Amino acid sequence: MAVPSPEVVRAAQKASTDMADRETPFLYDEWYVAAFTDEVGRTLLRRTILDRRIVFYRTEAGEAVALADRCAHRSYPLSAGLLDGDTIVCGYHGFRYDAAGDCIEVPSAAKCPRSIGVKRFPLVEQGDLVWIWMGEGDATEPDLDKLPVVSFLTSDDWTRSKGYFHHPGNYVSLHENLLDLTHLSYVHAKSFGTPDYARAPFKTEMKDGYFKIRRSVVPTSLPPVWGDPTGLSGIATAARIATSEFLSPAFHLVSTSFYDDARPEEDRTVFSIHTAHLPTPETHGSTHYFIVHGRDFALADEAVTETMHRQLFTAFQEDVDAMSLLEDTLEHTPPSEMYEISVASDAPSIGMRRYIRRRAAAAAGAA
Repeated sequence: MAVPSPEVVRAAQKASTDMADRETPFLYDEWYVAAFTDEVGRTLLRRTILDRRIVFYRTEAGEAVALADRCAHRSYPLSAGLLDGDTIVCGYHGFRYDAAGDCIEVPSAAKCPRSIGVKRFPLVEQGDLVWIWMGEGDATEPDLDKLPVVSFLTSDDWTRSKGYFHHPGNYVSLHENLLDLTHLSYVHAKSFGTPDYARAPFKTEMKDGYFKIRRSVVPTSLPPVWGDPTGLSGIATAARIATSEFLSPAFHLVSTSFYDDARPEEDRTVFSIHTAHLPTPETHGSTHYFIVHGRDFALADEAVTETMHRQLFTAFQEDVDAMSLLEDTLEHTPPSEMYEISVASDAPSIGMRRYIRRRAAAAAGAA
């Protein structure tokens, strides 16, 4: 049996101590996707983000609001109360909070005591997304320079569709899954994976806070989800150039280009897609997984949008199912027997996990 030697196991276990995992503290000084814009309306929306319960709603003027979901009086969830105009009335003792989070009425008191309120979290709306700043301590003030801005999310040059999964796993492993797309040949063998994908040559780029892997699958035959709408089905000389980029703990971008490699470069049509994978930790063991997919071809063809969306989100469900199996294995593996062996293509994901672990440690030290 090719069981790793005790020395190899100890080395692998030691290496893992420098990498983020499901036990690593959250990074609060980042923008995370809290919801899609159409989820936040004139009804109270309760959502847990980074282990914090938050209630969302829109004012009558249309402004999105996020407040801590806990009455300052006796901790009753405000989301179980009543939205009255731009205020929330607690469903327990009637304390009323305005959109700033300030308590403006206590029914049992003739005059509302001062300095009663709950935290309001900064929000920014961008295209279909509502971003939230969860900063604590010195990072309470939102840093707009950290807000991910990617043009395809708002540009008219792209057609988009969106979806959501409640992922029963940690967001770090989800990022790692996205940085190692070798799994397309196996996890997605029945959807958009091809046998040659895992063996295709790749290049990596890594710097502090940015990790990228680019894989060139040339020549190849495209699966129907890409081949049919581009007209490249049945062409054995197709090219599939895929780039996966970790842009922040809350934003991962996968970009792919398709073309017929047999045609001269000046005479080929290049079709491009972008997929924004947006993991927002709910708890250390669960993740809000928002996805926005875009394409720069067949922009007005609703049938293409519907077909691609259905097939793609079937594939993304395969990711969630696979990651759920992974999480279950981790939960049932004794620590003394837990080790993982990495290979060359894991370099970006190892760098990403070290980066998150390093930032979490620095934040803990500052606190």
